[in-house]
Amino acid sequence: MANVCKVPISSLPLPPSSHIVTHNLTPDPVTPNLAEFFSDVLPNKPSLQRRARLLSKEAHFSYVNPMPLEFPYEITPPDPPAVIEDKAGYIEQWLSEREARHSYSVSGQIQPSLNKYTSKLRDRKRELIGLSATCLRDCLPHLDVGDAFEVLGKPALAPLIEEVTSISSPEAEAIRQELVDVLSGHTVLMAPESSSGPSFAPWSARYSGHQFGVWAGQLGDGRAISIHVTPHPEDPETTYELQLKGAGRTPFSRTADGLAVLRSSIREYLCSEAMHALSIPTTRSLSLISLPDLPVIRERSETACIFTRVAETFIRIGNFEALSPPSNSFFLGGGQQDANYEALRQLGEWTARRVLKLENIDWEAGGAWGKELLFDVARRNARMVAAWQAYGFMHGVMNTDNISILGLTIDYGPYAFMDVFDSYHICNHSDGEGRYAYKYQPNMIVYACRALLDALSPLIGAEAAQGNKAVQSGWASSVTPETLDSWRKVGKDLSKVEMEQIIEETCAIEYGNLMRKRLGLRRQEKTDQREIVQPLLDMMEVQQLDFHGTFRRLAFFHTGMMKEDNSERMEAFIKGILTGTPDRDRMDHGKVTEEWMAWLDKYSARIESERPGEEWAGEADFDSARQDAAKSANPRFVLRQWVLEELIKKVEGDHESGKRIMAKVMQMACKPFEPWGAEGDDIPSDNLPAEIREERRLCELGDKRLLGFQCSCSS
Repeated sequence: MANVCKVPISSLPLPPSSHIVTHNLTPDPVTPNLAEFFSDVLPNKPSLQRRARLLSKEAHFSYVNPMPLEFPYEITPPDPPAVIEDKAGYIEQWLSEREARHSYSVSGQIQPSLNKYTSKLRDRKRELIGLSATCLRDCLPHLDVGDAFEVLGKPALAPLIEEVTSISSPEAEAIRQELVDVLSGHTVLMAPESSSGPSFAPWSARYSGHQFGVWAGQLGDGRAISIHVTPHPEDPETTYELQLKGAGRTPFSRTADGLAVLRSSIREYLCSEAMHALSIPTTRSLSLISLPDLPVIRERSETACIFTRVAETFIRIGNFEALSPPSNSFFLGGGQQDANYEALRQLGEWTARRVLKLENIDWEAGGAWGKELLFDVARRNARMVAAWQAYGFMHGVMNTDNISILGLTIDYGPYAFMDVFDSYHICNHSDGEGRYAYKYQPNMIVYACRALLDALSPLIGAEAAQGNKAVQSGWASSVTPETLDSWRKVGKDLSKVEMEQIIEETCAIEYGNLMRKRLGLRRQEKTDQREIVQPLLDMMEVQQLDFHGTFRRLAFFHTGMMKEDNSERMEAFIKGILTGTPDRDRMDHGKVTEEWMAWLDKYSARIESERPGEEWAGEADFDSARQDAAKSANPRFVLRQWVLEELIKKVEGDHESGKRIMAKVMQMACKPFEPWGAEGDDIPSDNLPAEIREERRLCELGDKRLLGFQCSCSS
């Protein structure tokens, strides 16, 4: 991006107050405003940020500072020893000493937009091991990272024979160190109340949700803390929120420690950018900072890592459910507040106007927005899940608190990309009943959107009752339960069928378009799903073929192969496809070859039907243009489970070499359609240079023992 002035992270500008979510929604009464947060909570009552509790029913968020520490906290006794009369006060003092509340500045640095705060007792080792160039390019082109990429070193899968050491300027080192300090939770950026610009402090959001179909009550950002929000330099109306994951306890942590382990952080860091490269809506990855001295206990003892993710918003369906919870629902959880319909109105109006930017609402005339918000969220998530299905992505935990209002893939846990095609594959070993299996993901989006409808239905019904006008402040404060029930019924009756139709139609159209794109087809034909796509998937499933590998090989198919004088070439092509099964010896090669010949004959005719059409008009060579289009839609490199497991072990074993390998895997994930590993060359792998040989290996199906590998939710 040309002519963008880059600044350190503390100098990233804040948007106007109208675009900052904490200035427009209701804070936790325990942290009611920034003045009290600075003057009272941080110095005197810091445990309020770390103590698990139900927020007041009107609250949308709570101010909370990052503080990555072991939990339960190891409260050290006084030195020299002394009798502690006020034990509660001593604990508050101990926590306060570790709070980032001491302001500091660096001489000669650009005037910051936010003040920097740290604790005199914080000095834990923090090591930058990942930084996403693509996220910086797209979301934060104005962020100066100093010499961060030089410190990370040259991305490489194979050991480097020789590397030129670069010398950084003191200024570049200082900018990089500030970045690391902020994104590790060591330094906190805040702006107390002032007349010179918007005030600001970090926060965590309140939400509830259904987990595996069961109402769980209040959940919230148990280990996520939003630390900054900044407008895009080319589009001030678009703001990006920076959120730390694993930076310590919040009021929503329940019994957990608020931390994240290196293993799960690497998985989310890589997959977010891989999904973006596949044009699948997603939150983005900015950085990974290892805290190697901070132990975290999961199934085994691991080390902590703080992951920074970026999105226009992290609002989920669960944020709405928290304010208008289901009635008469079986309850499994730590508690749930009563409904607060005024808070629901505030969140809905903010989301519709500032986040979704709904254009067909007459805001000046007080037009209704509830139903349009619902339909827009349904449409966005239908497009998202269609892309998941087309690219064999399985989320694993599609609870309603993990479904984004913007239709972004969010909260990467035990996810997986399809290996050998199995429409019933379950990627989460905690999902014993297969609720979130690949085949059922579209159904689960319908379920999540029904939960959003349940939350919004009283408001939608009230808008209808007053002639499709937006509800105003206090709209439900004095109505009877019977009136609320009637609004709720009307809201559902007006919206449910249309919402589900939107999801079904949007998903089908988007999925069809993406599958045609993967097959190098441009014209929409209603029969494609029945005659081309589904028979292909059925063959792949029965023959246990690699999902992505099969599509990548089909990108090299052209109709000239079907001619009689090309029979040997055709047999070789099919043989190549069949190498994408882990059980070649069990396959009846004669039978499956006949099946492929029959399908390829239909596919060839479908391709030829586009040759004289206008879809490819202007292309000098139809076959070459179609092949290029297919290759640009079918990844050569896929972030498979075996690749992730191998990489995680390498990074855990040695950060120095591991971060270079991870940077190269990130490069491959961000350019998945490139011919990595000398694709198409017949050179034996042993004769390739080490780096290219490793690229080729990472593009393979991998060890049979890791096919269909299931992860846990533990992270």
